[in-house]
Amino acid sequence: MVAAEPQARPLLEVRDLAIRYGDTLALSGVTLEVQKHEIFGIIGPAGSGKTSFLRTLNRMDQFTPSMSVDGEIRFNGRDIRRWRNVYSLRRKIGVVFPLPVGLPLSVYDNVALSPRLGGIKKKADLDVIVERCLRRAALWDEVKDRLDSLGSLLSGGQQQRLTIARALSQGPELLLLDEFSIAVDPVTTMRIEDVLKELRQEITIVLVTNLVQQARRLADRTAFFLTGECVEIAETERMFTREVQDERTRDYVEGRFG
Repeated sequence: MVAAEPQARPLLEVRDLAIRYGDTLALSGVTLEVQKHEIFGIIGPAGSGKTSFLRTLNRMDQFTPSMSVDGEIRFNGRDIRRWRNVYSLRRKIGVVFPLPVGLPLSVYDNVALSPRLGGIKKKADLDVIVERCLRRAALWDEVKDRLDSLGSLLSGGQQQRLTIARALSQGPELLLLDEFSIAVDPVTTMRIEDVLKELRQEITIVLVTNLVQQARRLADRTAFFLTGECVEIAETERMFTREVQDERTRDYVEGRFG
C-alpha cells in the first residue's frame, strides 16, 4: 500500500474570527483556509463583512481605532498578531483596493518605491523590478515610453493595473483584491482577470468581488458571506451548479437578492 502524501500546510488559516466596530459585531465565527497558489473568492452583498475580513489579514485594522479583532489568523503557520514587524508582514501580503490609489509619483517611482524602501538602490536593479512588475500587470507596453509621467495621469484602468504592479513590487506571497473592477471598464476588467489567472502560478490570491460571475470565472473555491457570517465555502463550480448546502447561497448566486 502506498502511503498518502501529507497535505501541504495552508498559506492562510483563519479560526473563529470575530470583528467588531465598537459594540457592533460585523463578522463572527469565520473559519477557513486558503491554499498556496489558489484563487479564493469571497462573495456576498454589501455589509456582509467581506472588506472587514480582508482588512484583518495584514493587520490594517490597526488604522481603525474602533475596530477590534478576536480569533486566530495564521500566515505560513505564524500568528499574524505575534508578527513583530508589521511592515514585513504587509510586504508579504499585498492589497489592491476598490479604487485606484496612485501615489503622487511617476509611473516608475510608483513601482520602485517599495523596493527602494526595502534597500534596493541601484537603478539597474530597480529597472528590472519595474519592468517585470509592469509586465506582470499587463501594463508595460502601454507605459514603457512614459515612465517619468505621473501615474495619476493614466486612465482609470491603467491606474488600477499600476496599483497591482505596485503591490507586486513588494514580492508578496498573498495578494488581496477588494472589488478591483468597480471603477474600470469591462474590457480592462477582462484584461486584469487574465493577469490574475497567470499570477496564480506564482502567488496566492484572495478576491473579494460583488460580481458573482467574476468569482465563477476566477476562483478555485468561493466563500459566501451574509450579514456578518460565512454561510458556506465550496468549490466554485459546485456553488454555481446548485450543489450547495445552504439555500441562501443558492438564492444569492442565482440573483434572487443582493
